[in-house]
Amino acid sequence: MTHLHVRMWCTFPQDRLSIHIGGALSSSMSRRAALGLGAAAAVAGAGVSSPAQAAVTGNAAITKVYNKEKKKAGGVWHTHIAALDSTGAIAPIVEDDADHVTYGYSVQKLFVATAVMDKIDRGELTLGTKLDLPAGIILGGSGIYHLHRVWGDDITVANFLTAMLLVSDNTAVRMCGRVVPALEINQILAAKGWTHTRVEPVANPNRFYLGTTTPRETHDMLWRLATKTLLSPSSCDFLLSITRWLNGYHDGVRRVMSSKERERVATKYGADFNDLGESRHEAGIMFSADGLPLLTYAMFAEGLGEPENYGATHPAVEAHAKIGRTLFDNLPAVPATLSTARSGSSLPRTLPKPFAPVNGG
Repeated sequence: MTHLHVRMWCTFPQDRLSIHIGGALSSSMSRRAALGLGAAAAVAGAGVSSPAQAAVTGNAAITKVYNKEKKKAGGVWHTHIAALDSTGAIAPIVEDDADHVTYGYSVQKLFVATAVMDKIDRGELTLGTKLDLPAGIILGGSGIYHLHRVWGDDITVANFLTAMLLVSDNTAVRMCGRVVPALEINQILAAKGWTHTRVEPVANPNRFYLGTTTPRETHDMLWRLATKTLLSPSSCDFLLSITRWLNGYHDGVRRVMSSKERERVATKYGADFNDLGESRHEAGIMFSADGLPLLTYAMFAEGLGEPENYGATHPAVEAHAKIGRTLFDNLPAVPATLSTARSGSSLPRTLPKPFAPVNGG
């Protein structure tokens, strides 16, 4: 076995070292080169993995934490988690009953917003279109409009879409139904290629229950949104700007993240209950620091306990937080084919609007 010995003198007037290999003195070489040789030997000895090997390790960590937290939280989970592989294609990491049809609750608001934006893209509506906000349309639960105490405002489509996605406003769903009736929403969702994602119409054609979806169809919507193929690029940017904003939902996936990390995650939460028990869902997209979509998650958990706990201490929401941190810590490396934001790249980038505090004035 050949041994590498490096003898370093106390001073380096010539910035040079003497290197002994196998006991024999080699020709001298520069200090920088010798240190580089030592570093290379250390890396080789440590067995640093390739990007593909790192991805395998990261995926295993994600799967392990997901299974652990799912078991700890209880209930019945239906999940799809996927990330870019080394070729730049999106590939599943977790497929846990991913085709199960379940009530999406407020995660469905992403699909409702998609239907509204689709109508805008077709020129039949604008973000600036105004509707009145009468007292008779107000719904309680999550949101802000029911807190006003007085109503009668004229608000834009952009206004109620922002409220619906940022703070999950329930009244905003009824406002969406006034511009895109339930049957039209379902026609748009079917045209997008989804079989199981639908709202549930009621007697009033402009109102509906939020309906059903599957983890796999939710992933498809998220990935197409991230890659700006779901709608026009400007419409995708509008929805992403809201779902990535810092004033949104933080109890789950984004809980243990800095503000800069949160800006890299677009997310939508849903919570309700049915005959099985409590439901706690969360779905979203994670981006690289330079705006490349890297990962999607669609986690639907039902049959849970702790009714009426809609906060951060619900076991499933705590599970989301731990899974979310693990997802972020194990995001794949940007594939070499996508490493530069050059024209012709197969995946577009979306950078968030930088956050800066403002002290009035």
